[in-house]
Amino acid sequence: MTIRVLLADDQALIRAGFRMIIDADPGLEVAGEAADGREAVDLCHTARVDVVLMDIRMPQMDGIEATRRIAGDERLAGVRVLVLTTFDNDDNVVLALQAGASGFLGKNVAPADLVSAVRVVAAGDALLSPKATRGLVSRFIQQIRPPTAPAPEALRHVTDREREILLLVAHGLTNDEIAQRLYVSPLTVKTHVNRTMVKLNARDRAQLVVFAYQNDLLRPGDPLPGDT
Repeated sequence: MTIRVLLADDQALIRAGFRMIIDADPGLEVAGEAADGREAVDLCHTARVDVVLMDIRMPQMDGIEATRRIAGDERLAGVRVLVLTTFDNDDNVVLALQAGASGFLGKNVAPADLVSAVRVVAAGDALLSPKATRGLVSRFIQQIRPPTAPAPEALRHVTDREREILLLVAHGLTNDEIAQRLYVSPLTVKTHVNRTMVKLNARDRAQLVVFAYQNDLLRPGDPLPGDT
C-alpha cells in the first residue's frame, strides 16, 4: 500500500527537496504541496493524505494551528502529522505535540531517516526523529502546562503493566526495546500500548509521552523504571 505524503512548507525549495526524496521511494508518493497551514488543512480534506510533513512557521496559518485542526477533525482521523523543525532553537515543538503531532524531524534529516520516519508514523508507531535524544524530549515537555484534570482519574482503568509500559514509552523506548526489557514479545507490548492509548484517549505514542509528563508521572532526568 502506497503512503501518500502532503508537503507543507512555505519555502518551495524545501518542498522540492522533500519531493525528490519521497518520489524516489516506490512505497511513497506526494499527495500534494501546501505553502501555508490553511492550504494544508484544505488539502487534507480534498486529497487522500496519510502523513503531513508540516513546517511550524508558515504564513496565513502556522503549522501548530494547522496540526490542531487536522488532529481535531474526526474526518481526518487517519492523517498523521510529522513536524519539521530545527531542534536547537524551536521551542514550539512542544506546542505541536500538544496540538496532536505524531513527532518531529529536523529539516536537515537524512533521506533514509525521513523515509523511515514517514513509514513508522503512517503505521501509528512513530514518536520522534530517529536522531532525537530523550533529553531533548524532556526539555521540550517541561514547557507543558499542568493538566486540567487529575491523572488518577484518567489512569483509573490503566493496569499496572500498562502504566509500566506507558513510562517506558515516555522515556523514548521502542516496542522492541521495551519487549527486551520486560522479557515479552513486541506484539504483546504493542497490544498494551494500543489499549493504553484507547483508555487515555491518546491519538498515538506522542500523546502518551505528553500525558506522562503533563500529569507528573515522569520528570526530566528520571531513571528508567527498575534502574537505580
